[in-house]
Amino acid sequence: MPIVKPKDLIAARKFFVEPSGPKQRQYEALRAYYVEELTGEQAAAKFGYTHGSFRQLLHAFANEADPQFFITPKHGPQAQPKKDPARETIIALRKQNYSVSEISEALKEAGIKLSAMAVDEVLKSDGFAPLPRRSLQERPDRPRPSAEAVSNVRLFSVPEGVEFNTTCGGLFLFIPDLIRLHVSEIATQAHLPGSKKIPSEHALRACLALKLWSIERKSHVMSLVSDPGLALFAGLNVFPKKSYLSEYSSTIEHKMVLKMLSSWHSHTNSEGLFGEASFNLDFHSVPFYGADEIIEKHYVSMRSRSQPSVLVFLAQDAENRAFCYSNADIRKGEENDEILRFIAFWKSVTGKNPEHLVFDSKLTTYPNLAKIDEMKIPFITLRRRHRTLLAEIDELPASAWRKVELDVPARKFKSPKYIEQKVKLSGRQFRQLFVKDLGHDEPTIILTNDTKTPKQLILRYALRMLIENSLSDAVRFFHMDALSSAVALKVDFDMALLVLASGLYRLLAQRMRGYSVAQARQIFRDIINIPATITGTADAVVVKFHRRSHLPIIVASGLLDKPVEVPWWDGRRLILTA
Repeated sequence: MPIVKPKDLIAARKFFVEPSGPKQRQYEALRAYYVEELTGEQAAAKFGYTHGSFRQLLHAFANEADPQFFITPKHGPQAQPKKDPARETIIALRKQNYSVSEISEALKEAGIKLSAMAVDEVLKSDGFAPLPRRSLQERPDRPRPSAEAVSNVRLFSVPEGVEFNTTCGGLFLFIPDLIRLHVSEIATQAHLPGSKKIPSEHALRACLALKLWSIERKSHVMSLVSDPGLALFAGLNVFPKKSYLSEYSSTIEHKMVLKMLSSWHSHTNSEGLFGEASFNLDFHSVPFYGADEIIEKHYVSMRSRSQPSVLVFLAQDAENRAFCYSNADIRKGEENDEILRFIAFWKSVTGKNPEHLVFDSKLTTYPNLAKIDEMKIPFITLRRRHRTLLAEIDELPASAWRKVELDVPARKFKSPKYIEQKVKLSGRQFRQLFVKDLGHDEPTIILTNDTKTPKQLILRYALRMLIENSLSDAVRFFHMDALSSAVALKVDFDMALLVLASGLYRLLAQRMRGYSVAQARQIFRDIINIPATITGTADAVVVKFHRRSHLPIIVASGLLDKPVEVPWWDGRRLILTA
């Protein structure tokens, strides 16, 4: 016999004296009671049982008919009711060289619903190796996704004498504005990347089409890549696939985005798209649901929590409700100065400072408010309700409050009360208004350098909700929160496309009677989302819209009366008809 070392003897003795598992402890306790003739109290104390639990153990052992009392039971189901009946069929089909997906389809035809993953688990448990990859010719003939051609502008030709239907007929309503505003030149002026197959202006039109048609994610374009109308809109033989669209946005630098926005403003100056009287400013956090350590955490109001996200700054013209500026290239600690960067951008494209700014209390700091005041830019913002200010408001006498009537018929709270004070912050003197009875539990504290009356100030800040509504519209229609991008660079380009798309929707809305203040999703639902039949001729492309209930509004807009020459169609005219 081999010699056992002393330390091994100690370990072996400990195994029996100090049982570790519950079944072993039960065995030793019962053995001590029945064989060593210890009393119940002694056996319970020795093995850590209470007197009552040991009595239950004795009762269970005495009434156990199955001799397997001390065998640890296996947890979970011991049978697979779906897989087991189909196991023989699965193995027989694999011996005929059926793949897992083919076996799954064959089982479904036989009335057995079993996924390809479940079939693969059965085959692996029986020791079957995966089949070698087969060519398309070796696979069974069945419907499968088609392989579309590669986008190449050199293969593009206007379909002469060809007639086809398109789902995206409403997109062609934007072409007159794209031509008049020289949107194709934006790609050149911003030095956007391009190739011989897909030049920069064609790439910009393709990316812009995603925003205009409310495609949620770049991958969702795959259901429309075979639509010849979408490719005709971009001026390509076929529309680019999701891989190109995703990779293209990664090549856009922030300086290109700024030039893109600057070029957009230079082309829209004569259109009156931006009223320039007042601007609403706000931040929005675009959530990110991946694993990437370079993505910082920001507060996401929709989730009421801080999570990885890309912080986006947006500026909206208060009069026409179009977004005029965006920036997603913001890191932690830089957000307070973003308002100053917007002022510098606006001055660079218009030659003057913004005339009026309205924003929330968390957008910037008091020193920056002092800088804005030094620039003589009127602004309206809020102060945070900290305890000192709330205590000061509570001590104010009731006689100090003045009542004002708001001439807003649809507003529920029309008679707020206010108290005006002077306050000095960061060396500058501002006006401070305590306002209550506005529908909030706590008083609203307005901070401003504007010289307007209190009534005008309260009404103007109430209109700040326009950017909240526009952000909600952008989240739902332009899918701001569904950006398939973890890199802020991609989000930055997507936000610039949002500025262009929202502007084009506002210009189109001005032509449609009754839609001047409608949100983009309503314009899309009623006006844009309309199929059409396209016919190519020697000198024109005729787009005939299918009958819809809102088609008379399109006819009354006058767009159908003015054919336009499309440069990327070799000079052929676009003729819209009903």
